[in-house]
Amino acid sequence: MMIPTIPTPDELLDKGFRRGKKAADLARTSKIPRHLKSKRIEETRVITACQVIKDRIKMILDRVPNIETLPEFYQDYIDITVGVDDMKKALGALNWSYGIITQLEKDYSSRIRRSSPEKASTLQKQAYGRIASVVNKIKKDLDFLDFAKANLRNMPTIDFEATTIVIAGFPNVGKSTLLRQITDATPEVANYPFTTKGIQIGHLERNWKKIQIIDTPGLLDRPILDMNEIELNAMVALEHLADAIFFIIDVSETCGFSIESQFNLSYEIKRIFDVPMVYLFNKIDIADVNKDTNDKSKFESDESESDISYLSSYLEETDDYLFISAYEGKGIEDIISKLSSVRKIERNKNEDMEFY
Repeated sequence: MMIPTIPTPDELLDKGFRRGKKAADLARTSKIPRHLKSKRIEETRVITACQVIKDRIKMILDRVPNIETLPEFYQDYIDITVGVDDMKKALGALNWSYGIITQLEKDYSSRIRRSSPEKASTLQKQAYGRIASVVNKIKKDLDFLDFAKANLRNMPTIDFEATTIVIAGFPNVGKSTLLRQITDATPEVANYPFTTKGIQIGHLERNWKKIQIIDTPGLLDRPILDMNEIELNAMVALEHLADAIFFIIDVSETCGFSIESQFNLSYEIKRIFDVPMVYLFNKIDIADVNKDTNDKSKFESDESESDISYLSSYLEETDDYLFISAYEGKGIEDIISKLSSVRKIERNKNEDMEFY
């Protein structure tokens, strides 16, 4: 999200007052009657300072997108990351300050024009004092917008026209590795227990069809209300973006979670989100294919399903699944073929907007 550079109150006032002084110095060289010049100088100083400060505030208001017009994904993302209500409150405070400074500009320029030359300087100082008071009142709002700028800088850019696949599963089951194998994305991948720290996105085209693959942060098997910010971001992606979910099961259990726990998480996601789910049984290269013989080569045979009795009860509950090794690249072509068959889910028009 592109939020412009946010000034501090001191920076805003300093710029306005400096420009006001320059404008006043220029007015001092103008050829106007002596009894009018002092009033023209102070009026110019007030008007210029107000306009400079207002222009900077308006630039911020104009360049921050209207949250309510954004696709729901972005609205939820902003709410999770910095808080939509806080954002609206801060922007509302800036809008208030713009209106007050506009009124001060009008009132004091009029009063200076109607005053005696001796009082013009006093009125200018009064105007500056009130302008400074207004700007200082929005300090916390400027601070918040600066905080929002830093935290929303890496908001993912979503292609709402593309068919979107969300990769889900526990931490360290191979989500980032898979994304790197099937798209041009280069997400951070580590060979130790690791949870992706943000949403990673990759793209590919298949038969002129744009496909967008999203690697969600590692989801933990616990109630949504107990989820942290990273986990909530993942749930937002699932809710508003997914045309299908590719759920990865680490059959080796080296991720630190049992197969049963991983399936329980998939059931929870199924209960909440009404989109097709494809199970990807990953890490077949290090799984105990046969508990008696430990013959891993059987995964490569057409009889592989019958060789993994410890998964049979889970396979009976899945309608669509593949056996893969994301690390070794096994099953990648099957996954890409499966991606091509996913149909885009039509959502409301608001979510079809492209956001820049």
